[in-house]
Amino acid sequence: MQPIIECVPNFSEGNDLTIIQQITDQIETVEGVRLLNVDPGKATNRTVVTFVGHPEAVIEAAFLAIKKAGELIDMSKHKGEHPRMGATDVCPLIPIANISMEETAKYAQQLAKRVGEELALPVYLYEAAQPNTARNNLSVIRAGEYEGFFKKIKLPEWKPDFGPAAFDAKRGGTVIGARDFLVAYNINLNTTSTRRANAIAFDVREAGRKIKNEQGEDVVQPGTLKSVKAIGWFIEEYGVAQISMNLTNINVTPVHIAFDEVCKKADARGIRVTGSELVGLVPLNSLLEAGRYFLKKQKRSTGVSEKELIKIAVKSMGLDELGPFKPEERIIEYMLYNKADSKLVSMTLTDFADETASESPAPGGGSISAYVGALGVSLATMVANLSSHKKGWDDRWEEFGAWAEVGEKYKNELVKLVDADTKAFNLIITALGLPKSTDEEKAIRKKAIQEATKFAIEIPFKIMQAAYSSMDVIKTMAETGNPNSVSDAGVGALCARSAVMGAFMNVRINAAGYEDKGFVDEIIAKGREIENKTLALEAAILKVVNDKIGV
Repeated sequence: MQPIIECVPNFSEGNDLTIIQQITDQIETVEGVRLLNVDPGKATNRTVVTFVGHPEAVIEAAFLAIKKAGELIDMSKHKGEHPRMGATDVCPLIPIANISMEETAKYAQQLAKRVGEELALPVYLYEAAQPNTARNNLSVIRAGEYEGFFKKIKLPEWKPDFGPAAFDAKRGGTVIGARDFLVAYNINLNTTSTRRANAIAFDVREAGRKIKNEQGEDVVQPGTLKSVKAIGWFIEEYGVAQISMNLTNINVTPVHIAFDEVCKKADARGIRVTGSELVGLVPLNSLLEAGRYFLKKQKRSTGVSEKELIKIAVKSMGLDELGPFKPEERIIEYMLYNKADSKLVSMTLTDFADETASESPAPGGGSISAYVGALGVSLATMVANLSSHKKGWDDRWEEFGAWAEVGEKYKNELVKLVDADTKAFNLIITALGLPKSTDEEKAIRKKAIQEATKFAIEIPFKIMQAAYSSMDVIKTMAETGNPNSVSDAGVGALCARSAVMGAFMNVRINAAGYEDKGFVDEIIAKGREIENKTLALEAAILKVVNDKIGV
């Protein structure tokens, strides 16, 4: 999976929609970026923009937006309620999927350096991107705001990290950094009392509340949840009080932990939680973790589909109490989903069979091998889940649940490879169709064919690896799983064997057209080894299955 980061720049213009549009238009010119939200505020005279994508694309889009904002916004005329210091006041990058905070911070530093050097704009780093802890807090950096920075920037301790140490009267300065994903989350109560909601909020929020100690002095009693800001309020639209929360680091306090803790504190005060709502978008993993958490509380297997985990999370936290919760509109990764990447696996079984049987050469043997492999490990995962819930095996639910999770991982990988193999074939067809009238065109075409061919070798080889690895789950389920389902494990082994051997045929036929013989010899040797191990493992699994069937 590709790394994904989010960017949430705040621009000092909330009234002139023409200016805002010109800024966001710049963002949308960059391929690989998706604009998710534009939220202008009139009173604050500030617009918060949210977009996501591959890191390289995101920092390019952010640079273009910062450049355009500097051209269009005149800070010398700006008035607004929100603290600000520049046309692009702050520009945080947030890791969303398959990327660490450290890696995200490096991208923020790259962006800051480019803005400072190419746009001659004073730039300060903050949070994870700022190595100097004395100046990594946004509110500290921004203290004095636009009006005060004409003097502040001349102080040695406030020299910008990048760009000139001279404040730009028109554009101001900007702050660029990397921070954790912030989730706005409201929890609904069966009361209309703001005071009681506030009491619960003070119980859980990190800042806690002030109390008197034995000496009568004011001291702070911290709340029970780290990285959480919270307050109670009454929502007239719904006729209920809520705990309004900002989860500033969902790695420290995830959504499901915040929900459960509020439930405990509310119950202690004679109040019940009736549901909750997420404001804005949420990373996929937040809901998957929540689903696993609530399943574990029920002592049930967590090795279920992504769709089922989300369903459990939504129902457990009542995310659909105040309105429908549509994952495709609320989960960041789903907002980026490209249907073309899963054309085949999105079909019905009948449509998939019809497409395979048609005169089109794709999907072919590679895609079918991947799907057969997915079905094989799915059978083993089914056995693991049945075993986890088997009456009398209550003390083994975690053991089988763990195997079901492994099975789900291989199933998901093989399902993705169904479309990937057809994509690899189509790349070869595209390369073969390139022009070849001149020597230069011939060279370009040949290079493209070779690159596509290598890809078409690598994809079925990945199918081989995944299908073979999945046989560990199949073998374990044949040996230790629910004996009533041992035949299902046997069928799973047959599917995995077919997936490996079928994929290897595709490796070999595509390798015949690849000119790097060193690469070909190496991958064929590895393929032979996997094929031989697969056949031996299949035989071992079938012996276990047949011995248990007994007839």
